[in-house]
Amino acid sequence: MDLNILWFILISVLFIGFFFLEGFDYGVGILLPFMGKNDTERRIVINTIGPVWDGNEVWLITAGGAIFAAFPNWYATLFSGFYLALFFILVALILRGVAFEFRSSDRSPRWRSAWDGGIFVGSLLSAILWGVAVTNILRGVPINGEMQYVGTFFDLLSPYTLLGGVTTLLLFTVHGALYLTLKTEGEMVRRAWGIAKAVSVAALVVLVLLAAMTYLQTDLFLSTPATLGILVCALAMILTVLFTYKKAAGKAFIASSLTIASLVLSVFLGLFPRVMVSSLNPEWSLNIYNASSSPYTLKIMTIVALTLVPIVLAYQIWTYWVFRKRVTAKDVHY
Repeated sequence: MDLNILWFILISVLFIGFFFLEGFDYGVGILLPFMGKNDTERRIVINTIGPVWDGNEVWLITAGGAIFAAFPNWYATLFSGFYLALFFILVALILRGVAFEFRSSDRSPRWRSAWDGGIFVGSLLSAILWGVAVTNILRGVPINGEMQYVGTFFDLLSPYTLLGGVTTLLLFTVHGALYLTLKTEGEMVRRAWGIAKAVSVAALVVLVLLAAMTYLQTDLFLSTPATLGILVCALAMILTVLFTYKKAAGKAFIASSLTIASLVLSVFLGLFPRVMVSSLNPEWSLNIYNASSSPYTLKIMTIVALTLVPIVLAYQIWTYWVFRKRVTAKDVHY
């Protein structure tokens, strides 16, 4: 295995971690208006992810930095072609982060309600736009022989990519609802189960539709590992629905996590060794070799990553262990 492949794997792992962890963050934010019937309940919902949401976003920052350093041509083409889409995601993430921090700085119900709306909108837009972005990368976008994106923002919008956005929205919503069954008590748990049951079935149906359209519009199913990944994803989603209806919270959350992880893994397996597909000419696609940095840069990055990543992982695991208990009205603080 050369360093190009190693860094492709590492970036894949970073995105799997990001979508798994930030997925339930988005889901909790989306469910905030439906789970919290009063200010105390909404504060409980927010506090379930309060200690971890910003740490979860570090996975995205690290993945972006890894792409920039390891595959600069991929970074340049991606951020120039997806400029508006990524800008909207950035605005949504900023709105969401500011809302978390500012919500409790004033006791006015209107003030808190407005920032609760910011959390909801920021989470909703992010959940949709990530699905649109990922399906575009998989389907292919207009990239010319100079590795330049030559399309427009509206080239990124199609029935297939919008379906991808709906899929991630529903998957993250289910993921968030199941997370809340593990982190809240009483009536809020019953509320979360009701949402999880309804949305999980819808997510399964949409996921099957997305798989069918992926078969028709991409070459993902030409890769045997990617095909197996999709089958694992479908099986995990079925188990998510079954465990949800049995109210087996831990098993349902694990199945939901496996659904998201295997879906993201399938995308990277279907792309390999490409990182961006050209819809104009397959030979103009970016891959782990024509988009990469020099071997020396990759070597230095590998040494740094092997030194620091275990420390970061240990710290995040410790954080989740410290804040592992359910959040109740007694724990509400502003």
